[in-house]
Amino acid sequence: MQRERITDQIFVFRSNLYAQVTAGVVLTSEGAVLIDTLLYPEESLRIRRFIEVGLGSKVRYVINTHFHADHTTGACLFPDAQVIAHKLCAEILATRGRESLQRMKASGPEFQEVSLTLPNITFEDELVLELGETRFRLRESPGHSPDSIVCLVEGEEVLFAADTVMPIPYFVDGNSSDLEQSLARLLERDYENIVQGHGDIILRGEVSEKIKSDLRYLHCLKDGVAQALEADRTDIEAAITLEDCGKSQVLLNGIVTQLHQLNIRALVKEFRSPPNELASDASEESERRQEWPQKKLI
Repeated sequence: MQRERITDQIFVFRSNLYAQVTAGVVLTSEGAVLIDTLLYPEESLRIRRFIEVGLGSKVRYVINTHFHADHTTGACLFPDAQVIAHKLCAEILATRGRESLQRMKASGPEFQEVSLTLPNITFEDELVLELGETRFRLRESPGHSPDSIVCLVEGEEVLFAADTVMPIPYFVDGNSSDLEQSLARLLERDYENIVQGHGDIILRGEVSEKIKSDLRYLHCLKDGVAQALEADRTDIEAAITLEDCGKSQVLLNGIVTQLHQLNIRALVKEFRSPPNELASDASEESERRQEWPQKKLI
């Protein structure tokens, strides 16, 4: 696990075991706020030791940015903390989250001691949390998933964007149009840093172009899929490359290629399926998405 200090009070952790997933801790005079946890318990436990031993603090709140296992599994390792999330996150964790955890437990010994921790503070549109001298502004940011949120640390102007911002946009468990709107909303203000849900931190001078690049990717992908379907092509995934949409294959050690292909499949289903079938398709894709934690991706 890698640790990076981006302000006097903010640290970001990046997993070495799974898809460069990130978590963050914000230290205040009244305790720490942990924004997401990491998938494998050994890494989340190292975060807890760093906070308690290295910083001499305790986690008062854990923020779940969305229900996916790579961001929520470690919440049970902070039993004294209150857990904050979108209302939909709590609902999904209580159903599909339980099923996902059972599959994870069956996949290997790493998850045998993990238990499901449901959020006990939820909101729908926006929530402001104040701890010590620090204010956190949480707001809904659907697209990657229906329950996704972002968290702004005010004053520091550091945005924990979670999977709303990734090396490439990814919406298989959500909706591409919602993700476009959520990304466009991020352009309404400036940030010192954006912490992506996976991968490197985005610095102030790179923020605007990164978000615009993600919007171009989504527009290009939609246009490409629509044109390929109109031409009745059978090789759509091969026909629309990452490079065509302005992204590199080397991001996330190549995992983005798989994410890109899954995005294409999701759009093909969206364009071809009647609206009442889309929910079922999304659920099936989500079940496949939740199988990923069985593999360590370096």
